[in-house]
Amino acid sequence: MQLIKPGDLPISSDRELIAAHLPLHDSTLLELGCGSAFATRKISEAYPTVRIIATEVDRIQHDKNLQISDLPNVSFRYGGAEAIDAPDASIDAVIMLKSLHHVPVELMDQGFAEIARVLKPGGLAYISEPVYAGEFNQILRLFNDEQRVREAAFAAMQRAIDSGSFELAEEIHCLSVSRFEGFEEFERRVLGATHSNFEVDAALYAQIKAAFAPHIGEDGIAEFHNPLRVDILRRV
Repeated sequence: MQLIKPGDLPISSDRELIAAHLPLHDSTLLELGCGSAFATRKISEAYPTVRIIATEVDRIQHDKNLQISDLPNVSFRYGGAEAIDAPDASIDAVIMLKSLHHVPVELMDQGFAEIARVLKPGGLAYISEPVYAGEFNQILRLFNDEQRVREAAFAAMQRAIDSGSFELAEEIHCLSVSRFEGFEEFERRVLGATHSNFEVDAALYAQIKAAFAPHIGEDGIAEFHNPLRVDILRRV
């Protein structure tokens, strides 16, 4: 097996890869774990004929999403991958953007069964997951070590393929870019995310801030290149 080094990887984004690989014209797209609907908005505005069902399990964020009124082709729904509110074979493509590892480990297999149920035959599941490596990950693991759940996510995906419900259409390795306007934005977007309750006391907060500081450039921006793996599964 050839070892892939981060320096050998191209920089890309989920938005670019989704545009290149998924049907986005006159189709129905299901986004599982839409968060603050950042990607939802980009896709919706770029492809006005796509119909998007965007789900979120964080009740606070979901309530905020329901206040969005300028995306007529998006329907926001509350719920997780393990119980999808959609009819059988009604979805052209499913996307999970760094959200699979947030599904409770014991519900991941059920989640893939639900994705298989709602996808049309030949439909695609686009799953991007952060690789447990890189400088940004070193900061995250100080307060939120996700090694176990990320490994569990990849294992569940392999089981879904082995079950015969899916075939692996493509596996893509690249670097994604995260940018923050200083530590304050990192604190708001990451430490302050309402979907998680991180136990950060004063000492740990200082440690996180100190680890983040060397990455802030003269312009006040901290930029990280994060190894990312994208698996595109086809419903058999």
